[in-house]
This record gives sequence, C-alpha cells and structure tokens, in this order.
Amino acid sequence: MTILHISDTHGNHHQLRNLPLADILVHSGDFTMAGTEDEAIDFLEWFIDLPHRHKILVAGNHDDCLRGESIEGLPDNCHYLDCSGVTIHGITFYGIPLFMEDVMEGSMPLKYSEIPDGTDVLITHEPPLGIMDSNGRTGFGSDELLARVLEICPRLHLFGHIHSSTGIHAGKYTAFSNGSVVDDEYMVVKCGNKLAF
Repeated sequence: MTILHISDTHGNHHQLRNLPLADILVHSGDFTMAGTEDEAIDFLEWFIDLPHRHKILVAGNHDDCLRGESIEGLPDNCHYLDCSGVTIHGITFYGIPLFMEDVMEGSMPLKYSEIPDGTDVLITHEPPLGIMDSNGRTGFGSDELLARVLEICPRLHLFGHIHSSTGIHAGKYTAFSNGSVVDDEYMVVKCGNKLAF
C-alpha cells in the first residue's frame, strides 16, 4: 500500500495539479491560511475530488474554524480525524489536530498521551521534538509527542508545521514524514512525500 503525505498547503492546493497517485492521501493540517470556513470548504471540495482511493486529514494551527467542529457529509472514502482513528485495509490511522487554543490551555500533552497502542500510522500537525522540527534556529516539536511515539512505535508518523524541515527520516522503528509542500514564504516547492506501508 502506498501513502502520499502532504501538509501545509495554506490555500495553495489548486497549484498541486500533478499529485502522484497513491492508495491513500493524507493531509496533516494547515490547509487554510486565515482559518475561515470559506477556505476550508474550498479545500475540501478540491480534496474530495482527487482520484486517490482513500483520503485522510487533520487540522493545523491555521485551521481555526474546525476547532470543536465535525465535518458533515464527507464521502465514505474521506476521513477527518480529530483525536480519532480509522482502519483502512487493516491499517490503523489515528489523527490529532493542532489548535493554538489547545496549546495555550495546555491540553496537548493529554491528547498525545491518549494516542492508542496499536496505532500503525500516526497523523499530527505538530512534529515530535528533535525530528524535522527546526527552522534552522529553533526546534518547535513536542517532547510529550516524542515520548508517546517512542512508546507505541507506529510504523509511520506523518506531520508538518515546520515548512523548512520537509522530508522523510527513517528512525529505528518509525519512519517520520514532514509533508509540508510550501517554504517559509508560503510558495509551493514540492508535491508531498510518497511512502510505502
């Protein structure tokens, strides 16, 4: 099974005209720029129409309009994960969004601690501490997230958030992917990371 991982499109999704095909397309957040409902609807219409057999997304810190909301009317092959999971062809996906209100309230460590054992593919917007989380000067990853990943050892951990650290890192038990498609100036520079499961 192949997974195409993209993140941080920030309203530039229409520029991604030649996305590689894969069995599952995952977007790990920041599909809007200003976090408006209109931006989210435009993205979802585009995302739903893509030819990938299955599609999964979580929200990022720019996608404020989705905090505390569910997305109604998605087709059966499209899944919005909000501290929830879905199993596709025996592979368990679990996703956690990143909203700044949750960061300020201090609720993210609890959300990370509740990632289920047996998760095969973890999807977050925030990176784990020290793994593709740096803009060259500062690391922005979560130590609580890293600790839980090291405990449960998912096969894949997909995230974004830090545009300048895009790529794939092969850990001992987990392959990590920062799927940001834009650079620090919000210009599209790539079409995601393709991974095999």
